[in-house]
Amino acid sequence: MSAKTKRLTTAQAIILFLQNQFVERAGKEQPFFKGCFGIFGHGNVAGIGQALQQYPSFKYYQCRNEQAMVHTAIGYAKTKNRLGAFVCTTSIGPGATNMITGAATATVNRIPVLLLPGDIFSTREVAPVLQQLESNAAQDISVNDCFKPVSKYWDRINRPEQIIASLPEAMRVLTSPSETGAVTISLPQNVQAEAYDFPVSFFEKRVWHIQRNRPDKQSLLKAVAAIKNAKKPLIVAGGGVIYSEATNELKKLVNATGIPVVETYAGKGSLRYDEPQNLGAAGVTGTPGAIAIAATADVVIGIGTRYSDFTTISEAAFQNKKVQFININVTEFDAFKHSAIPVIGDAKEILKELILLLKDHKVASTYSKQIEKYNKQWDKEVTAIYNLNHGVPLSQGEVIGAVNSCSADKDMVVCAAGSLPGDLHKLWRTKDPKGFHLEYGYSCMGYEIAGGLGAKMADPSREVYVMIGDGSYLMMSQEIITAIQEKIKLTIVLLNNNGFASIGGLSESLGTDGFGTRYLYRNEKTGNLDGDFLPVDFAANAASLGAIVLQAKTIDDLKNALEQSKKNKTTTVIYVETDRDQRVGGFAWWDVPVAEVSANKKVQAAYNKLKQNKSTQKIY
Repeated sequence: MSAKTKRLTTAQAIILFLQNQFVERAGKEQPFFKGCFGIFGHGNVAGIGQALQQYPSFKYYQCRNEQAMVHTAIGYAKTKNRLGAFVCTTSIGPGATNMITGAATATVNRIPVLLLPGDIFSTREVAPVLQQLESNAAQDISVNDCFKPVSKYWDRINRPEQIIASLPEAMRVLTSPSETGAVTISLPQNVQAEAYDFPVSFFEKRVWHIQRNRPDKQSLLKAVAAIKNAKKPLIVAGGGVIYSEATNELKKLVNATGIPVVETYAGKGSLRYDEPQNLGAAGVTGTPGAIAIAATADVVIGIGTRYSDFTTISEAAFQNKKVQFININVTEFDAFKHSAIPVIGDAKEILKELILLLKDHKVASTYSKQIEKYNKQWDKEVTAIYNLNHGVPLSQGEVIGAVNSCSADKDMVVCAAGSLPGDLHKLWRTKDPKGFHLEYGYSCMGYEIAGGLGAKMADPSREVYVMIGDGSYLMMSQEIITAIQEKIKLTIVLLNNNGFASIGGLSESLGTDGFGTRYLYRNEKTGNLDGDFLPVDFAANAASLGAIVLQAKTIDDLKNALEQSKKNKTTTVIYVETDRDQRVGGFAWWDVPVAEVSANKKVQAAYNKLKQNKSTQKIY
């Protein structure tokens, strides 16, 4: 070994490289990786496991479930505006494939996470090894190939020196505002432990500058002309506004011009809820004002949005026959959607330029007054839902109201799946860009507690309120133990509505009566799952995992429990039963297939209604 090389195992070299990676944006420099989550098995214990022990400065975090640790990594990176990330390592086989759902969640949401799953022997001297999937068509296939469609970058390291080329490419993708997502580097278990003389320069500190690209001038001027000619312009604020830290610029622009804003799930918090130009939630789970204005908008300015079906009401939100789209996005793929004028670049930089170019432009006073009226009307409706006085069991809207009213301006609510996201999208009064943390790109059940843990790790100064239904809780609650182990305090509000209330409601709207969505005993007489409710003791379960448990029946009980939780130093679970049939009303439809033929008249009626709704869909 020469003075310019360092003899290390592949795993040791990986950890040493990763701990010297930094990011910088706007002059602020910080380490990119917080550390490594991992569960060890024969496929990584002697490689990455040994390296993590050797380099304790690259902190190792234990978890209970491989999917959950990726969710925790996502929650952390999302809260850090993608300027920080975690590594996640597993053994080969089921440990690796358990991360695939997490990888998909990260990539769909454009959130950076580095996955290091163990893999089969590269030498093929021993085959099949424990947990190896064999193929009679190829020798170089393993279960880790399943990561390819859900990763933004994928590689398999068959020789130690290959990491010299692979890891910088992984970092390029992880730190790219336009290309980020899950990065998977498969590590054969023998290669992890093999030594190589790595160049010392490979381990020097590297600072990855996060660029704020300015737009093409001609495209920008086209967009400005379209906005100035518009009678009813509308901004759709997506997650890119928040990741770019462009919320102040958005406020300046809309305050000056009067252009209204609707917010996607990822974009909620782009404006405070009480800004006069904020119409609130967009799309399928949108507010009446947001839906009405979208229907007549002649110019739609998407900022950092990918236009999911929930945002576009399944391509039926924008009914103006001459609607023109302007898409401000760092990603070319999203910027060109809906035949838009593409303005490709950083949202903050583009908004700064728009503020100057539109400094004398205002929408008509009649339009701005209409927007302000919608804003105030919906806020009154939210107050009414918060104070419904439904009785026992509580309504979900009341529970949301209690949590929102109890939380401070910079506190955060975390949620992901079920009926809660739609209600939170409409009802949560967001006062801070990071106050609303919803994973709704993949809407992954089980994300909530793990994601909340990551969010709290990213910003311990905030109270983090994890709102979760019983269905998601039963899928993945074990990371409560990780929160206890790391002395990380969460407030988990667990709503029991005895099953999958969201899909139950959807099932009813499709004519199938909530089939298979309630947690019921099998009825010995009918042979169906239509017996009594299952006696799940959620409070005892949460307590067994180490949490402080508070139970609330009435709204006053809930408010008292929330105040008590603020004083607690450890993770607290507040258990409350809710009425699954008392729902917050919706104002739009969603394109979900209905059986074209059925003996059930309810299904027939639902199919006819679907055909009527689909007639409103547009090709933009």
